[in-house]
Amino acid sequence: MKSSWRIFAVTAAAVLLTGGAAHAGDTPSPDGAKVYIINVQEGDTVQSPVLVQFGLSGMGIAPAGVEDIPDTGHHHLLINDTLDPSEYDDVIPADDNHRHFGGGQTEASIELPPGQHTLQLVLGDWSHIPHDPPVFSEPITVTVE
Repeated sequence: MKSSWRIFAVTAAAVLLTGGAAHAGDTPSPDGAKVYIINVQEGDTVQSPVLVQFGLSGMGIAPAGVEDIPDTGHHHLLINDTLDPSEYDDVIPADDNHRHFGGGQTEASIELPPGQHTLQLVLGDWSHIPHDPPVFSEPITVTVE
């Protein structure tokens, strides 16, 4: 619960600082920037909770709300969902399918029910909006026993 309040507070602060007007394109990503899942691969069978380690190259990590550090962002893990290109200008939702790691975390232990699940990382800028161009990992499918 404490983590949820921190995400809310950071998101609210980002919206207040921008007047709610931040958009993709306001925060460019450098050529060749990549985000990827380090320790879980396509087709893996895993047990819950699943440790997911986040990788990043060509950019750095900065907590949400810190806008004055170029070429940085923070991780978001999409679970059983993707972002449609029409959503690239919007704040990434914060819910069970869109996990925010605005504190600059580089791994997380995720509880998943048995069955198949897709996982995908997306880097968000200081205000939880994808960069321009967006920095996404390839989605992977895992099976939870």
